[in-house]
Amino acid sequence: MAGTTNVLIVGVGGQGIVLAGDIIGLAAQLTGMEAKASEVHGMSQRGGSVVSEVRFGAQVHSPLIPPPGADFLLAFETLEGVRAVGRLRPGGLAIVNTQRIAPSSVTYGTAVYPDDAEARLMTACPSTILVDALGIATELGESRAVNSVLMGVLAGHCATIPLSCWETAFRQLVKPRFINLNLAAFTRGRELALNAVGS
Repeated sequence: MAGTTNVLIVGVGGQGIVLAGDIIGLAAQLTGMEAKASEVHGMSQRGGSVVSEVRFGAQVHSPLIPPPGADFLLAFETLEGVRAVGRLRPGGLAIVNTQRIAPSSVTYGTAVYPDDAEARLMTACPSTILVDALGIATELGESRAVNSVLMGVLAGHCATIPLSCWETAFRQLVKPRFINLNLAAFTRGRELALNAVGS
């Protein structure tokens, strides 16, 4: 895995996980790196669990991340982050949206959403970054821009992809009428990360 960056993206259907994986992969390719992504696993319809894997580097042989080998966990929903944090490599970074979306098992009363989900994340990965991505996206005027906020935080911690490549990937893959808003959300997330690193 030397020289390969592994990003595990988890969340629920309807949160823009597929688009996030596409943008990350394209941004990496624009730097001249090879990038591969897995098929999305799980139920991709709104509300179902979704997992996507993106790998990039000088040479990538497989789109699947060998567990536990994720350098970054990008969790669009807190409980999905708890479920996936064990796939991080030692020293990996979890970037987790604090939004809580109850899975069907909780809705139907066959399971309980843990009150200590954030604490479980911090125990498993002390370097976890908790982000109110929904709050930021809503403040900017589009709650669906959660994925862009989280990608911005990732960009602030992933120096191998220049800002210009991120911006080009957004412009190529996001619908024109949503580009400026999503770039604004991305910028807010990136600023959060850079401020945290510099503090």
